[in-house]
Amino acid sequence: MVGLSPQITNLVIILGMMQVAKKIPFEDPDVLNIIRAVYASSNLIILGIYLFIQSKIDKNKDLTTLKYVEPAPMGSSEEGKLVTTTVHAYDKSQLKALMRSQMMGVAMMGFMHIYMKYTNPLLIQSIIPLKSALESNLAKIYVFGQPAAGDLKRPFKAAAGMMAGLQQGAAQSDKKAVESAERAGRGGAKEE
Repeated sequence: MVGLSPQITNLVIILGMMQVAKKIPFEDPDVLNIIRAVYASSNLIILGIYLFIQSKIDKNKDLTTLKYVEPAPMGSSEEGKLVTTTVHAYDKSQLKALMRSQMMGVAMMGFMHIYMKYTNPLLIQSIIPLKSALESNLAKIYVFGQPAAGDLKRPFKAAAGMMAGLQQGAAQSDKKAVESAERAGRGGAKEE
């Protein structure tokens, strides 16, 4: 699956795991407990990855200034806001967003499993979030040691997905956009 987009590989995994889930006897309490343990282990591994990334971010403490224009909210007629921050603060905010997303996924899965008694998603949610955590830009930089250039240049480009057209635009870090925002006086307060 090398070379395929993450969305395509996620779809293949979901379809494959749905077929596997049909053959698993979830009614058996022992099997269900094993699946629950796999799900819990997957989330603990993800937490470990994020804590490792956090320690690497704090260890590097890159205080290089980063300026970019944050796009205006969708449907808004206002211009984008200039953001002046550091690489350290930007990476911390990106990691916080990843952690929040993972916690929301666990909460939704807990609701679906405990209150609605769905068991099949446990299997799929043991794989997809782990794959996503390993494919994140921060993991590529801090875990796999790839240079922060090209697609990994900060600010990160929004992931191209099926709903990309409905989301706000990507942050602009080119000199022209930053200077335009500075002249217009939009934002510019340094985030710490």
